[in-house]
Amino acid sequence: MSPAAAGVAANPWRLCIAPMMQRTDRHFRYLARLLSPHARLYTEMVTSGALLYGPRDRLLAHDVSEYPLALQLGGSDPEALATCAAIGAERGYAEINLNCGCPSDRVQSGAFGACLMREPHVVARCVEGLTDGAAGRAVISVKTRLGVDDLYSYAYFSDFVGVVSAAGCNVFQIHARKAWLAGLSPRENREIPPLEYAWVYRLKQEYPNLIVIVNGGITCVDAALTHLRHVDGVMIGRHAYAVPYALAAFDAALCDPGLEAPTRAAVIDRFCAYAERERANGTPLRHLSRHLLNLYQGVAGARRWRRTLTEQAMGDHAEVAAVGRALRAADSLCAG
Repeated sequence: MSPAAAGVAANPWRLCIAPMMQRTDRHFRYLARLLSPHARLYTEMVTSGALLYGPRDRLLAHDVSEYPLALQLGGSDPEALATCAAIGAERGYAEINLNCGCPSDRVQSGAFGACLMREPHVVARCVEGLTDGAAGRAVISVKTRLGVDDLYSYAYFSDFVGVVSAAGCNVFQIHARKAWLAGLSPRENREIPPLEYAWVYRLKQEYPNLIVIVNGGITCVDAALTHLRHVDGVMIGRHAYAVPYALAAFDAALCDPGLEAPTRAAVIDRFCAYAERERANGTPLRHLSRHLLNLYQGVAGARRWRRTLTEQAMGDHAEVAAVGRALRAADSLCAG
């Protein structure tokens, strides 16, 4: 095993891609894996109710190339979460992650997500349920904020983590902002509350045996490397979707310095082979091609790529060959 591979095996959370609603579906995760061989990938949040009573096979579908893969759950009923954890572990998910950070109205109406930061003992019982359900087949983790509304101090944040970790959770992904449950949209909650990375660093010092991953506002390799001097891992959020090709640079810098980034054209070729398989199973091309729109972000010709891809590969009856035509049409793109 190479030193780089050994390092990733010892700490599989060194580079993570955040769970993002309407972003990190299985098709984007496949693309992300082509760009980053080592990143730990996360599903969109799946509510416990949807998993228990909805289209389970569709919600949990994934390709084995996505491994290591984590399933993020939303819910607050320990028994329901236990059942969901058992299902997820059985389907091959290496990690079951509890969402304690989402501030959306939908999540608030279900009394989970960021609302759970008000109820550390409820979260502890949820962790116990998840642990029982997974039965050692998957790691249990919690993604949280620094605080919620007026429950916002380092002492409260630290105590919250202390209560939850005592229930058996050793892995925390921390969005280094508080959440406002009223007055801010989910997007504003990702941008307006100030980032407090120092709180996350301090938490790692206070709880050295926990795996602490920092999330929020990480958009460059240098910043990620700075964070890794203080915590165990970094979690890239919206930047991974807005500039997906950047994932190759993150992977090389954080996980494998000898890794040679694939060209964009090579990534498109491999993704098209996957898309052909998916189309044969009835998946509309637009469900796949939409994730390619930002692949040339920051490169000359990116606008032409997006326009041509939109025109040719988003229609109801579009076929995979349209992606190749879009690539050829964007002849002003830089090589690679």
